[in-house]
Amino acid sequence: MMADEKTVLRLLKIARGQLDGIIKMVEEDRYCMDISQQILAADALLRRVNKEVLTAHLKHCVEHAHSDQERAQKIDELVQVLGKLL
Repeated sequence: MMADEKTVLRLLKIARGQLDGIIKMVEEDRYCMDISQQILAADALLRRVNKEVLTAHLKHCVEHAHSDQERAQKIDELVQVLGKLL
């Protein structure tokens, strides 16, 4: 992976903490809207991490592909992921 590992790990650990907090909120039968707000925050953070990973893929893996065929394959992979995101 060519994304900044420290940044990605830091953000994922924060997301893990958020998920643990959400689980606790559910177990404590907290207000639904508060839980939903926390889910949205965790989702936004995971999307930010994914953006970091995909940006690194585009800037490194696609740009430095050894052949046109390899580049096309990597672009196809990126298009598939973007299709899931959109």
